[in-house]
Amino acid sequence: MTGDRIIIFDTTLRDGEQSPGCSMNTAEKLEVARALVELGVDVIEAGFPVASPGDFEAVSRIAERFGDRSTICALSRSRDEDIDRAGAALQAAEQKRIHVFLATSAIHREHKLRMDKSQIIQRAVESVQRAREYCEDIEFSPEDAVRTELDFLCEVVERTIAAGATTVNIPDTVGYATPSHYHKVIRHLRENVPNIDSAIISAHCHDDLGLAVANSLAAVEAGARQVECTINGLGERAGNAALEEIVMAIRTRADYFGVHTGINTRKLFPTSHLVSSITGMKVQRNKAIVGQNAFAHEAGIHQHGVLKERSTYEIMRPEDVGYSGQNLVLGKHSGRAAFRDRIVQLGFELDDAALQRVFDDFIQLADKKKEIYDSDITALIENRLSDNLNNWELVRFQTSAGTNMMPTATVELQKNGETVTADAATGDGPIDAVFRALERIMQLPARLEDFDVRSVSGGKDAQGEVRVTVSVSGREYHGKAVSTDIIEAAAQAYLKALNRADANREPTTTAPAPPQP
Repeated sequence: MTGDRIIIFDTTLRDGEQSPGCSMNTAEKLEVARALVELGVDVIEAGFPVASPGDFEAVSRIAERFGDRSTICALSRSRDEDIDRAGAALQAAEQKRIHVFLATSAIHREHKLRMDKSQIIQRAVESVQRAREYCEDIEFSPEDAVRTELDFLCEVVERTIAAGATTVNIPDTVGYATPSHYHKVIRHLRENVPNIDSAIISAHCHDDLGLAVANSLAAVEAGARQVECTINGLGERAGNAALEEIVMAIRTRADYFGVHTGINTRKLFPTSHLVSSITGMKVQRNKAIVGQNAFAHEAGIHQHGVLKERSTYEIMRPEDVGYSGQNLVLGKHSGRAAFRDRIVQLGFELDDAALQRVFDDFIQLADKKKEIYDSDITALIENRLSDNLNNWELVRFQTSAGTNMMPTATVELQKNGETVTADAATGDGPIDAVFRALERIMQLPARLEDFDVRSVSGGKDAQGEVRVTVSVSGREYHGKAVSTDIIEAAAQAYLKALNRADANREPTTTAPAPPQP
């Protein structure tokens, strides 16, 4: 057991990436992994190495770069080839874990695996033993545990711990449990598995009934000391338990739970928005902890109470989660040192090159916009953090449109800092014309699936944030950009999405995603 410390196991890069349209390339996974390390995540499930060469490469590079700061975990089915591939991917990590899973519920035994109970136990034990050949930190998950007969679940857990599992994860794979149900399962294991104290009990809950966080916290109450979660609650179907909600519930109600985590909560907001920017999955306005409205008070009685004493209506301070609101902080005459200091206060850490690029963007914005807010700075940083795949860059564009006039756009692009290519197109409005011109230059036909615009802050001179989702050859790609010119923001967002598609032109062979624990 870990006493009062809850281990935070983040599976954004594995389970979260399985959300439709959320796939990340290796560079993006490395950026998210860096943010998770700085957030203080204990275990990072970096991927499923046997699924594809890309997944193997991502796990390997994350293990090499961050395996001395967090435990890097690789997922594996209870198959020799999976376990061997996971072991190879984790080779460079100082702290590593192999996570082996095998379904145990009657419905999975009968319809998916076609194995009886004795075969399940034998396979599970052999898989744990094989994984131990690569590292000592082994996690075993009986998939669909909450729908497994309790006596059989106890037997599987006992046998896998005896075989060398150091963590036993009890997944609510399909989001079926309720808090009292899940609490009883965890408590039953603690009371009926003789060697349960030799391993850490972990909770992995899905949100199909909107109960993932509640179930995870019920598991903590019952004695679980690891929680598996994702940034923004990403994951298959309705998603997983949201890391930020788990962490802040434990922190805010420490009086009740009596436990703590090692998470740097001031990094929650920037990490949430980084993941949102990379995956294209927008954080809903009323999302707990990290949503745009999380600390907004519109009702007069609430505003009056907050002005008198914040604790009347706020159980958390915005600064505790790194929230960046509308605070006016900087102007065009602010220096680089003051700008760097504000970025640190907002929870971001940029190297000198990245800081200079964002500072240059800030100076340009200050010439267009009188008042610059924290939210503007956050938007500039996120805009730059998503630039890692931009082989094609926008040099300039021009549009014309009006009543009884055919909308047209002329666009110039530069590829890899060298060749400049220009083309023109017409469309159903100036933005559509720009999109068509971009496709013509890059010779990449795409279908626009989603187009979303919002104001980053208030006022007529506010930056506009545009998010797009495009479909190319049956695969979805995302792009996001900001500008005080909404047409420019749309052009840059569409170009980012096309850059991602362009980088993926060569087809890759991948194995189907595994069933998840």
